[in-house]
Amino acid sequence: MRFNALIPELSVTDIEKSKWFYIELLGFKLEYERVGDKFAFVSLEERVQIMLEEINGHWNTGDLTHPFGRGINFQIDIQDIQPVIDRLKKHNIQLFREPKVSEYKSNDTTFIQKEFLVQDPDGYLLRFSQEIEN
Repeated sequence: MRFNALIPELSVTDIEKSKWFYIELLGFKLEYERVGDKFAFVSLEERVQIMLEEINGHWNTGDLTHPFGRGINFQIDIQDIQPVIDRLKKHNIQLFREPKVSEYKSNDTTFIQKEFLVQDPDGYLLRFSQEIEN
C-alpha cells in the first residue's frame, strides 16, 4: 500500500463506533489497526485514506465538543455514491445534505458532480461526490 501525501487523522470518541460507520456504512476497508492504541487506518477505492484514533489527549489543541471538525469538510471522490447513500438510509442515518448535482467552474472547464453530505458519529462533515460526464 502506498500512503497518500496528506492523510487526515480524526480524533474520535469511540473507535469501535467509528470503525463500524466508516467500514460498514461508508464502505471503507480496514488496512490496519493498533488495537491497544485504539487506532485504525482505513481506505476507500485505494485513493482515499483516513486515520481514526480514539481521543487520547496527544493531539488536542483545545476542547473537543460535538460536532468535531467545525469549519472543515472532507470531499471524498468515488466512482458511485448511490451504494453509500443506500447503506446510510438502510440504517436510518440522516444526511446533512441530500444528493444534488453541482457545477463548479475553473477557468474554461466546468466540472459536474453529484454529491451529498453526511456527518460521522463525531460530527465530522463528509462530502461524497462522483463526477458526471458533461
